[in-house]
Amino acid sequence: MDNEERESPLDVAADRRGLHTDEESEDDGPGPETFEDGKTALPPDLEWLEELYEEENAADDLLVVADRSGKMIHAKTARMFKLRRNLDQLDTLHQQKEQNVLNAREELKLCRQNIQSLMEQRDCLERELEEQKGDTSVAVFRLRARHKHLCQKLQSEEELEGNIDSVLKQQELELSEIDVELGRVSLLREELNEEEQVFQVLKSQKAATRLQHEKEARKKLQLKSQLLRDKQAEKVAREGTECQKKIEEVQASHKVASKHLKKTIERMQQQKAEKDQQMKQLQEKRTQAVKSLKLNIAAAQENLQVQQSGARANALRKERQQRQLTKSLQAQGTNSSRHMYQQKQLEERKRKQEEFEERQKSKRVEIVAKILQEEQLVKSRKRHQALLPKPSTTDKSHPRGGATEELLLYLDDRSSSAREEGAKVQSRDFSDISSSSSASSDIEDLEDTMHQEEDLQSHVDSMIAPEFSGLWDQNYKKFLNEKTTSVQTEVKQEEPAMACGKLNMPKIAKKVHGKQFQGTSFSSKPDIIFFKDFEVGKKYKKKIILTNVSYMNSHCRLLGVSANLKDCITINFDSPDLLPTGMSCDFHAVFQPMINEDLEGEVQFSSAAGPFSVSVRCTTKRCDMEVDERFIDFGMHIVGQAISRTIILTNKGALATLFSLETSARVIPESHSVRMLSQASANTCQETSSKNPTSDNQTSSASIETGEPQLKQEGHRLSDKLVQGHTVSEASAADPQAVSEACESINAVSQMDQSDSDFGDLSLGNVRGGEVGPFESIKLEVLFTPTIPGEAKLDFQIKFSDLNSKPIPIQVRGVAASIPVWVERPTIDLKICMFDHIYQDIITIQSRSSIALKLTFEVCSEMKQHMEVLPKTCFIQAQSSFNALLKFQPRCSLAEDAKKFYDRDTGVLEVPMTVQVAGQVKPVHFTIQAIVTSSDLQFDQTEVDFGYSSIYQSVKSSVHLTNLSLLPQDFGFLDVPEFIEVQPNDGFGTLLPQETMEIFLIFNAKKAKAYTFKLSCKSGINRDFPLSCRAVGICPPLMLSHSLVKFGATAVGCHSTAVLHLINHKTKNNQSKQPISPDMAPKMFSFALPEDSDISITPSAGSLPLGEKQQIQVTFRPRLRDQEIKEEALRLLHRLGPLPENEFEKNSHTEQQEDPVEIGKEKKTSVILNNNRTSDGPTTDQPTESPDTAEFLQGSQLYEKARLSLLCSFTQRYREYTIPCYVLDGEPSENDIEAQQTWSPLNTLYLKLQCPAVQLPLVVISNNGQSIIDFHQVAVGEKKIKKIMVQNISHESLDLKSSVLDINGPFSLLNALRCIRPGEIHTLVVAFSPSLEKRYCETLEVHSHRMTLEMTLSGDGVVPVVTSIQSGGLLDFGYVFEEESASKVVKLQNSSVVAVKFRVLLASFSPSRPQGEADGLAHQLGSYKDTQVQPKVGTQNYSGLSVFSVVPVEGSIAPEQSQDITVTFQPDHPSVNYSDRLTIELMNKSKVCVMDLKGAASSHNMYLYGDDLLTVPTEALLPPLTPQLTVDSEVMEKPTVSVLMTLQAGCCTGAITPAVRELQVGCIRSAQPSKKSGEFHWDNLALLQQQGFNVEPSKGTVEAGQRRTIVVTWTPHSGYKPYEMVQTCALLTLKGDERHVYKVTLMASVSTSAD
Repeated sequence: MDNEERESPLDVAADRRGLHTDEESEDDGPGPETFEDGKTALPPDLEWLEELYEEENAADDLLVVADRSGKMIHAKTARMFKLRRNLDQLDTLHQQKEQNVLNAREELKLCRQNIQSLMEQRDCLERELEEQKGDTSVAVFRLRARHKHLCQKLQSEEELEGNIDSVLKQQELELSEIDVELGRVSLLREELNEEEQVFQVLKSQKAATRLQHEKEARKKLQLKSQLLRDKQAEKVAREGTECQKKIEEVQASHKVASKHLKKTIERMQQQKAEKDQQMKQLQEKRTQAVKSLKLNIAAAQENLQVQQSGARANALRKERQQRQLTKSLQAQGTNSSRHMYQQKQLEERKRKQEEFEERQKSKRVEIVAKILQEEQLVKSRKRHQALLPKPSTTDKSHPRGGATEELLLYLDDRSSSAREEGAKVQSRDFSDISSSSSASSDIEDLEDTMHQEEDLQSHVDSMIAPEFSGLWDQNYKKFLNEKTTSVQTEVKQEEPAMACGKLNMPKIAKKVHGKQFQGTSFSSKPDIIFFKDFEVGKKYKKKIILTNVSYMNSHCRLLGVSANLKDCITINFDSPDLLPTGMSCDFHAVFQPMINEDLEGEVQFSSAAGPFSVSVRCTTKRCDMEVDERFIDFGMHIVGQAISRTIILTNKGALATLFSLETSARVIPESHSVRMLSQASANTCQETSSKNPTSDNQTSSASIETGEPQLKQEGHRLSDKLVQGHTVSEASAADPQAVSEACESINAVSQMDQSDSDFGDLSLGNVRGGEVGPFESIKLEVLFTPTIPGEAKLDFQIKFSDLNSKPIPIQVRGVAASIPVWVERPTIDLKICMFDHIYQDIITIQSRSSIALKLTFEVCSEMKQHMEVLPKTCFIQAQSSFNALLKFQPRCSLAEDAKKFYDRDTGVLEVPMTVQVAGQVKPVHFTIQAIVTSSDLQFDQTEVDFGYSSIYQSVKSSVHLTNLSLLPQDFGFLDVPEFIEVQPNDGFGTLLPQETMEIFLIFNAKKAKAYTFKLSCKSGINRDFPLSCRAVGICPPLMLSHSLVKFGATAVGCHSTAVLHLINHKTKNNQSKQPISPDMAPKMFSFALPEDSDISITPSAGSLPLGEKQQIQVTFRPRLRDQEIKEEALRLLHRLGPLPENEFEKNSHTEQQEDPVEIGKEKKTSVILNNNRTSDGPTTDQPTESPDTAEFLQGSQLYEKARLSLLCSFTQRYREYTIPCYVLDGEPSENDIEAQQTWSPLNTLYLKLQCPAVQLPLVVISNNGQSIIDFHQVAVGEKKIKKIMVQNISHESLDLKSSVLDINGPFSLLNALRCIRPGEIHTLVVAFSPSLEKRYCETLEVHSHRMTLEMTLSGDGVVPVVTSIQSGGLLDFGYVFEEESASKVVKLQNSSVVAVKFRVLLASFSPSRPQGEADGLAHQLGSYKDTQVQPKVGTQNYSGLSVFSVVPVEGSIAPEQSQDITVTFQPDHPSVNYSDRLTIELMNKSKVCVMDLKGAASSHNMYLYGDDLLTVPTEALLPPLTPQLTVDSEVMEKPTVSVLMTLQAGCCTGAITPAVRELQVGCIRSAQPSKKSGEFHWDNLALLQQQGFNVEPSKGTVEAGQRRTIVVTWTPHSGYKPYEMVQTCALLTLKGDERHVYKVTLMASVSTSAD
C-alpha cells in the first residue's frame, strides 16, 4: 500500500486510460462472469479479480477431476480465504481513495482562501501606489517590491489551484471506478459470507471430534499411569524389605567389629604406656649427658682462656724482640725489613717441611690399612664365591703382600728423597735471597720460590695416587658387578645406549577402549627427587613411588641415571613384570655425594607406552646472611646517658660461617693491626687443624701473602683474612672440636683490638665475632655513651668467612647535647614579611639547670630600628622554660642599615641573636631568619589605547598585572566607568607571588566621540595603582541585527544554523563625528572566515543598498580536524607498534606517485618507526625524524580507527570565533572591478560566535567507524549479511527507530531496533540479496530524539557462472572389493567474478525421494533386458553408512578458480545394485550438473558381468540370513551360480542372422598385496556346439584391474524349426583367490520382427 501512496495522480490516470484502451480492443469470449461495460482488463490493484474469474470458469473441470481424490474441499477453502483477503484489500483501497479525495478537497479549499487573501492584499497595495504615484521615496520602492512579490505568489497559488483541481478530479474518477468494482463483486461477497458460515460449522464439528479423541486418549493415559504407579509401589516395598535385611546384617557385623576394636584399643594403650616409659628413661639419659657436656665445655673454655693469654704474652714478647732487632739492624745500617722477611721465610719453610713429613706418614699408614682391609675382603669373598670365573693372565697383578712391601719401600724412598730435595731447595733459595740486594730481585726470588713450592706439592700429590692395579683394576670391577643386583646389571648394559644421547621423553597419546590418554604413563611421588643441603661423605636415602596412570597394563623397567649422577646415586628397584592401571611400585634412591657441588639429572625408565624419567636435584649447603636493620639513629641525648640498640644477625642457610665486625677506622688506617690479627688467627687455625692437609696448604699460602706488605694492598690483606676464615670453616667439617677453638681464638683476637674498633662515643658490644650456625640468629649490641656535644658517626661491616657471602655495611648515628640553657628553636623563621608591617613571634628558652638563672637578650646595633625583644632581661626558673616576645617591623631603610645581614637581590634576612646567661662564659646563640619583600603591583604598560571602536561593537584589550611581592595579594578595580568592563571576575582577584595575570579591558562606546579616562587598581593593603586609557567611538554605515550568536550544543557531525540580518541604516548628521562621512551609495561587505574552522556564512560577500537589509545564514558544523585524526593515528601507531608493510605502503602510495624524491624520506620515517620504542631522546626533538602525520591518508584503516577513537573519547569542546565583516567605502566603478579592493578598518563589523560541540550520542563502531556499508559483489540469488554495530556513547538512553527500506529492493533489516542504555552496543543485521545484475544503493536512517544517523548501503549483483568439466551423466566406479573404496573427482569451474557457494546433494540423503521410472513397480515386475537400467537410489550398506560419500559437501569457489569434488564409493557387502544420484546446485537453487552414480562390490577378485538380470535391482537393508555351517559342510565345494543369457537371431526374407552376446570377465585390483590375477575356462563346449553355440575364447587369464570379453554366438542349424526355443547349459569356472563355478543357461530363438 505504501507504493500506491507514492504514485502521483497523473500516473494513476494514465494507467487507467491505458486499461480502458485494452479493454475496448478485446471482443471475444465474454463469459457469465465478465463485466457488462465492455472492460476485459482490470487495474493492477484489482488483478486478483481476473484470477478469481478464471478459477470460477474452471470450477466445473476441477469438480470432475477432484471428485474422486477428495481435493475439492481444500480447493474451495483456499479459494474462500483468497477471496476474503482480496475483498479486504479492495475495501482498504476504497477507504484510502476516499481519504485522498477528502484531503485534496481540503487542500483546494485552503488554496482558494489563500488566493482570496492575496487578491485583497494586492488591491490594497495598488491603492497605496496610486496614492503615492508621484513620490520617489524608498517607501514607494518597497511598495512596488511588495506588489511584485504578491503578484508572483498569487500566480503560484493559481497554478497550485489548477494542479490540485486536476488531481482531485483524477482521484474522484478513481474512487468512482472502485465503487463500480465494489458493486460488481457484491454477489461474490454474499457467496463468500455463506461459504464462511459453512466453513465455521465444519470447523466446529472437527473440533468436537478432535476433543472426543483427546478425551479417549487421556483416559488411556490415566490408566497407563495408574498401572505404572502400582508397579512402582510394589518395587518400593520390595526394596524396603531388602534394605531392612541389610540393616540387620550391618548391625550384627558392627557388634562383632566392636568387640575386636575394644581389644585393639587396649593393646594400643598398653603399647603407648610402654613407649612413654621408654621416653622418660631416654630423657633422663639425655639430661645427664647435657649436664656432663656443659661441665666439659666450661673446663675447655677455661683451658682455652689460659692458652689464649699465653699466646698473647708470646705475641707481645715476639713483637718486642722484633722491634729491638729492627732497631739494632737499623743502627748497623742494614735493611731490617729485608732481613726480617728472610727470617720469616726460613721459619715458614721449616714449619711446612715438618707438616709435610707428618702428613706423609699419616697418609702412608692410612693407605696400608686400606690395602690390608681390601685384601682381607677379597680373600673372604673368594672363599664364598668359588664358582666365579678366573681372571685372565694378562689382568693378573702381583701378590697383595708383595705389593704392600713394595709400596712401603717406595714411600720411604720417595719421602727421604723429597726431604733431601726440600733441603737443597731451601739452601739454594736462601743463598739466592742473601746474595740479591735490590727489591726487584727479592720479588723475583719470592715468585720463583712460590713456583717451586707448587711444583713440590704437585709432585707429592702424584706420589699419593696409587701406581699399582689393586682394587681399582677391571677384574675387581667385574667381580663387583657380578655381585650386584639384576637391576644394576641391566643398568650397566644399557649405559652405552644412554651415552649416545639423552633419551627423549615423548608425551604418550594412546587411545584405549575409546579413551584418549595424553602425558607420561607413570607418575612419581614426589615429582622431583630433592636432596637438599647434603654433606660430602654422608649417605642419603629416599623412597619414590611410581603409579601407573595410563589406561592399560604396563611394565616399568629401569634404564639408568644421568651421566653426572652415576658415581653418587644408586637406584634399588625391583622391576614388576606387569603393573595394572592405578597400581604403584616403589624404588629407593641412595645418594652418597663425593664432591661438594650442585647436581641435577634424571632417572630414566621404560614402559609399554614409552620412556619416562624422574628428575633429580642435589644442592649443597649455603649461607644466607641477613640483618634486621642497617641504619641506627640514636637521636639526640644528653651527655652522660648510655643507650644501646640491638641488631639481629640471622643465617637463613644450612651452612655455618664465621663472622667478625670490622669498623671503617680499623680497615683503612690500622693496616698493621689487621695484619698482625690475621697472622695470629692463622697460626691458631693451623694448630687446630694440623690433621687436615688441604687446610694446611691454604693457611700456609695465606701466611705467605700476609707477610709481604710492600707488594699487597689493604684490600688484599682483608681478603686474605676472609680466606683464612674460610679454611677454618672447612677444617671444622672434619674436626668439630676445632670449630670451638677457632671461634675462641677469633674472639680473643677481636677483644685485643676492641679499643681500635670503637669510634668516638659510639661503640660495639661484647660480641664482635663468632660462628653463626645453620638457621640461627645472633644479637649484636651497639652502645652510645655521649661525652662530647655534637654528632657521632660509626660505620662498620659484618664480614664472613664464607666467600659467597658479601659484607653487610651498618651505619650508626647519634647527637649529644650538654648545654644547661638552650633555645628550643635555634633558628626562628619568620617566613615572608612585607616592609612597614609588624610581625611577632615567641622565643622559648629551656633550662635543665637546678637553679634559677638570669637571662639578657642582646640585639645587634644594625637591627635595633627594625627588631626588638621583650623583656630584655629576665629570670628563668630551675628545670623550666621562659617565653620572650620578638617584634619585627622591617622598614624601607633595611637594605642600608643591615647590609651584612640582608641580601637585596634575594630578600633573605639572617640576624644572629645572643642570650647572655649569668655565671656562664659561653652565651646561647640563635638565629632569626626572614624573607622581606615589597608589596608593589605593576602593569606592563602605563597607557591603554583602544583605538577606533564602533558604537555597535566592543573592543577588547589586555594588560598584564604582575605581583612583585613574594606573598599573595588581593586586588580590585574600583570606580569603573559604565562604558568599560574589566574581566575576569569583574576586576577582582588574587595574585600569587611573582604571578602575572592577564586583565581584559572591554570598551563599548556609547557615542561617537573621543574618550580619555583612568582606571584605579587597589591592593589588599589599600595601595592604589592607576592605569590611563583612551579611545575613539565611531558609527559604521552597516549594522548587524545580532553581534553575538550562541549556538546550542551541537553533536560532532551534525550542524546548527542561525539567521541574522545585515542592515544598511540611515546615518544621522549629529553622529557623524567620525573621520569618514557616510555615502548614499550601496555598501560592499565581506565576511573573513578563519582557516580550517567549523563555520560557514551564506552569503559571505555582497552589496547592500541604503536602507535595505540582507539575511545572513551562519552554520556551525563541528567536526574532527584532519590533523587531530592524524595525530591520534600516530599515537595509536606508537602504542600498538609499527604499521604492517601493506598498510604503510597503502598510506604512502599516493605520495610516491606525486613526488619520487620523498622515497628517501619515507625510508627514513620507517626506520624511526621501528626504533621509536627503544630511543625516545633525539628523535622526539626533531620533527623531521618522527613519523609524519601526512602519511596517514584519509580512508586508510589506521586513519578510520583514529577517527573512531576520537569520536568515542570526545566529551565536549567550546570555541569562540570573532569574524570580521569588512565594509567597502562606496561601490567600485566598472573599471576598478578587477582592481584590489581596499576595505576601511574603521567601518569593520565583528560577529562573535559561541560554538559548543558535544559528543555524538550514537556512533558506528564497526567497519572502522565508516557509515558506508559496501557489500561489494554478491551473486544473484545469494544473500550476504553484514552486521553494523552502533554504540550509545552518551549518558542517557536512546530509543532507536529506523527508516523503511524499499520492500522490493535487495536490502533488508533483519532485526528490530530497541532502546539502548548508555554504553550499550546494538547490532543491526542488514542483508543484501540481489535479484538482478546491477548496482544497488540505498540509505538507512536510524532515528533517535537527539540525532539521525545515516548509513549508506551499496552492493553489486552479479550472475554466477559455474560449469562442470565432467562429461556424461553417469559416473561408473566398476567393481570394488567389499570394505574397500574407490574415488573419482568431479571438477567445477567458476567463470564469474565473485565467489560462488555450492552444495552437493545425494538422492540417498533426501528426506523425500522422487520416484522415477526405474523406481516404479512396473519396472520391478517387467522385463530386464536392459540391464543398465537401475533405480536412482539402489542398494545401501548394512552398517547404515552411506555407500557414496562426497567431499566437500558444500563450499565456496573463488573467482576464476576451480573446485574438485571427490566422490568415494565404499561398499560393505557384495552387490551389483549400488546406485545413487548426485546433484550439484548453487545457493540460488540453480543446478550445475546432475549425474548418476553406479558401482558394484564383490568379495572375490573375479567377477562375471553382462548376463540377464534374474532379480529386482533393489535389495533389503538387512544382511542375508545364512545358516551356520558345520565342519563337514565347510569342506564341501561352494554351490554353482546360475546365470541366464538369452540370444535372439534375426530372420529376414529367409536369411537368418546369427545372434551374438558378450560376457565380461574381470579381475579386481586391490591395495592388498595378496590379491593377484585370475583365469577362466568353459566346460562342456561340445554340447554347446551341437546346439549351434560358439564361445570365444574358451579359456584365458585376466590380469588385476583388467576385463576379458567372451563372445557367445548362436547360429541355428539347417533343421531348425521356427518359433522353437533352444536351451542348453554350460559351466564357466572362474579361478582367483577362490574358485567359483557359474552355470550358464543359454536360451536362443529366432525372431521375424524387425529390429
